[in-house]
Amino acid sequence: MPLEIVTVPCLSDNYAYLLHDADSGATAVVDAPEAEPVEAALAARGWRLTDILITHHHHDHIGGVEALRDAHGARVVGAAADAHRLPPLDLAVAEGDSVAVGGETGRVLDVSGHTVGHIAYHFPGTGAVFTADSLMALGCGRVFEGTPEMMWQSLSRLAALPADTLVYSGHEYTAKNAEFALTVEPDNPALNARAEEIGRLRAEGTPTVPARLSEEIETNPFLRADRPEVKAAVGLADASDAEVFAEIRARKDRF
Repeated sequence: MPLEIVTVPCLSDNYAYLLHDADSGATAVVDAPEAEPVEAALAARGWRLTDILITHHHHDHIGGVEALRDAHGARVVGAAADAHRLPPLDLAVAEGDSVAVGGETGRVLDVSGHTVGHIAYHFPGTGAVFTADSLMALGCGRVFEGTPEMMWQSLSRLAALPADTLVYSGHEYTAKNAEFALTVEPDNPALNARAEEIGRLRAEGTPTVPARLSEEIETNPFLRADRPEVKAAVGLADASDAEVFAEIRARKDRF
């Protein structure tokens, strides 16, 4: 049975996600920006927290980890490469490792770039990938620690997942990302339609994540750096995919 997923808004624009296995009662949270909203979401459903899955070390993703561990005795999972700057880990993982939540098994993906040691969790049985600040709805995280080549490789790895995968990213940045994406591809009909829908959702206060991977591939400029039309649009028709990605990322940094 697929995991039930609950989106938990945290801080000003972060998301945590509860993953619940109904058969076993196991419940994981992917990232914990703060404890209180996660506790409230658990209490409202009568769930017990068994696992905390960390994507990377930034405080707005781990600020609530210690309090939740203390309250529930939950197992804390994170990247071995990032362990020196994460809360103490019960399970240190790396690319290709498996993480079980009840009866559902997820796979760890190394998606370094935003940070070195950033990981994502792909649960194929549920059709979901939790990408935090690597692949975002209509965007990607700033390249703080890695290189553009590294980030492009990470995004390409995510883009190769099944097209119907739902992408659960770490922030509500989509409206601003849409504004930028339209500066790259103003005549992309799928992007224009999506930007209108995002405006409607945000006006209602509705989250814009998750996003279907197939839609990201058709509209997210950071996933489209290999497309001839995007290369031409940024004046780099003969450049490598990674060079085009780097140009798009630099433009977004200045946007």
